[in-house]
Amino acid sequence: MAMSRFVIFDFHKTCYTLQLLGKPSLPSHYCPPRPFKFTILPLLRSNPLSALHSSSKEAPPEGYRRNVGICLINPSKKIFAASRLDIPTAWQMPQGGIDEGEDPKNAAIQELREETGVTSAEVLAQVPYWLTYNFPPEVREKLKRQWGSDWKGQAQKWFLLGFTGKEEEVNLLGDGTEKAKFGEWSWMSPEKVVQLAVDFKKPVYEEVLTVFSPYLQFILMVLLGA
Repeated sequence: MAMSRFVIFDFHKTCYTLQLLGKPSLPSHYCPPRPFKFTILPLLRSNPLSALHSSSKEAPPEGYRRNVGICLINPSKKIFAASRLDIPTAWQMPQGGIDEGEDPKNAAIQELREETGVTSAEVLAQVPYWLTYNFPPEVREKLKRQWGSDWKGQAQKWFLLGFTGKEEEVNLLGDGTEKAKFGEWSWMSPEKVVQLAVDFKKPVYEEVLTVFSPYLQFILMVLLGA
């Protein structure tokens, strides 16, 4: 039976209180160094972590499609991004809709498998509040025809996953259950991920990467088995 690992962060303190199952060699009270490259990303609030005090069960705003986003990181501190088949110049992290009654974490794992073929990944952290972006008018109209529903945009729950497999596992045809979405993929720096994203997604990407930045030094220890 595989052992699970849970990471609990208390942002009222300088250090993080951690509960780790299956990693008894790691300290239960960990004070990571200052974040590395992620600190150059612009902050969207004076304190980007303040919103972490919001309830993780907070409902998404009305009129927005419920969605999950996946930030997949490898042990080299790079993030998975792929170019869309319909807009080759637009690169993004994997994402997908949440079905009625579906648990967001399970949806994230499923979307990663369907879009990239990746199953060797661990859920390590999440942004416990909803992040939203609005569709530009032309995108909204296109998706209205495609989905049959008129959504203002998407409300997303974001998850940080650690890649534990080999690169040969990545298959942009996915698991064969959905139509392929991506044409190319690459491991990128956080800055590059934001730079290549479409403009209306950039603020969400900036915030996601800012929120996850304090976690990463510790998470890399977990992935590398330190």
